[in-house]
Amino acid sequence: MAARKPKVIVTRKLPDSVETRMRELFDTELNLTDQPMSREALIDAVGRADVIAPTITDRIDAGLLEKAGEKLKLIANFGAGVDHIDVSAANARGITVTNTPGVLTEDTADLTMALMMSVSRRIVEGANVVQAGDFKGWTPTWMLGRRVTGKRLGIIGMGRIGTAVARRARAFGLQIHYHNRKPVSSRIADELEATYWESLDQMLARMDIITVHSPHTPATYHLLSARRLKLLQPHAIVINTARGEIIDEDALAEMLKSRAIAGAGLDVFEFEPTVNPKLLGLPNAVLLPHLGSATVEARVDMGEKVIINIKTWMDGHRPPDRVLPQML
Repeated sequence: MAARKPKVIVTRKLPDSVETRMRELFDTELNLTDQPMSREALIDAVGRADVIAPTITDRIDAGLLEKAGEKLKLIANFGAGVDHIDVSAANARGITVTNTPGVLTEDTADLTMALMMSVSRRIVEGANVVQAGDFKGWTPTWMLGRRVTGKRLGIIGMGRIGTAVARRARAFGLQIHYHNRKPVSSRIADELEATYWESLDQMLARMDIITVHSPHTPATYHLLSARRLKLLQPHAIVINTARGEIIDEDALAEMLKSRAIAGAGLDVFEFEPTVNPKLLGLPNAVLLPHLGSATVEARVDMGEKVIINIKTWMDGHRPPDRVLPQML
């Protein structure tokens, strides 16, 4: 007799190739509408499934996990970030949590550079002028941005993505500075000619561009607070492709409006999908709809990691991308 396939409930629509493979391997229930599950639907899912495969749009908190059935043993997250999952509560209930690290590194780094260039060179502002039919011709002093080459880039969080950004930025001629819990290896520091700042405040006051690549944890909530944002120079720009909660958006919006800083490029928002209305309409803010991992290749790779984690767990082994509370 064939072994029973685990009941896997997927909360959002995934690439067709991923969904097809999951149907082949598991007793998989798909979300064909691609609408975020309601709280009631999530309660029903955790009550029936052996495995739930959520995304960032699902809040898997302690209250929800209290409704979980005895069968639920794995939360195979589709995504690297797990701040929407109470990993400690899951661990206490004997539920393994996995994620999909590494596969979105290059794509997020690419988007970070795109935002950096877009804000510095006012690309979106210029494109909007042309699209509106208001382009009147070239002039020597109109729509002036700032050169990227030679500027000081301050990277907050020098993990996989931060390092990938540093390598790209180095090729653009930027000077690499970073703040991290600890310095990177001497090999990486030498390769990038990177300067380590133990004090985030001191780094912020000296940089031309700041880019955020830290996870969202209680320690990083509003890491860029109103006080810290005021340390930035008036020509500085801020880029965030990590988590919206890391920046005090109200304070950032006020500084952008008053031109206390030059600009910002944001792919993530504090109360996503709601965008702070104070940010909307600001000409010096480039706002994107969470496109960091939005490539076909990245989303398929993420799905394949979810499958590997489920299959490894199903075979009685420790999944390769297990997340433990002490890792956060």
